[in-house]
This record gives sequence, C-alpha cells and structure tokens, in this order.
Amino acid sequence: MQTTLRKPVSVGEMLVKEFMQPLDLTQTALAAAMGVPRKHVNELCHDKRAVTAATALILARVFGNSPDFWLNTQRRTDIWLVMNTPRERERVERAKPIDQAA
Repeated sequence: MQTTLRKPVSVGEMLVKEFMQPLDLTQTALAAAMGVPRKHVNELCHDKRAVTAATALILARVFGNSPDFWLNTQRRTDIWLVMNTPRERERVERAKPIDQAA
C-alpha cells in the first residue's frame, strides 16, 4: 500500500480555509446552520472530531456539495495517519493475504 509523504488536507483545514473563510462564516454561524452545538464545529475545525456519515450529510446540505466529499477527505487523512504512525503501520504489515495465513 502506497501513501504520499505529504499529509493530506484535513477536514478542519478544508472546512476553515475553503468554506468558512471565503463565506466569512464564524463557528457560531456554521453551528447554527448545521443545527449542532458550537463545540461540535470547533472540534471539526481543529481536527479533534472526525467526520461521521451524519456529519458528512449535514455539511453537504449546508454547503451544497456531496457527503462523499467530506467522507473522502476524512478517509484520506485517516489512512495517511495509520500509514505514518509506526505502531499502526506495524499492525497493518503483520496482516497476510488469506491464502498465506495459517
């Protein structure tokens, strides 16, 4: 499995730089539009909360894009983190194809 050396753009970075700043949206305003507590938005913006399917659907509705956009952004970051964390990468590399297991 190959992964890039450069960390992909995180959901928080994408949310803030590509959506909130151009629209001059505060975390409070976005939280109101999403119908979630401000803390939820703050945690998303600071990459302390992962995007779930429900959050992806909400963000897609608010910004007029697709839930897949948000889920794929999260997925790329998650995979990169696993592949660039020694302990996690070791876990992945211990796995064997089913025909070689046993």
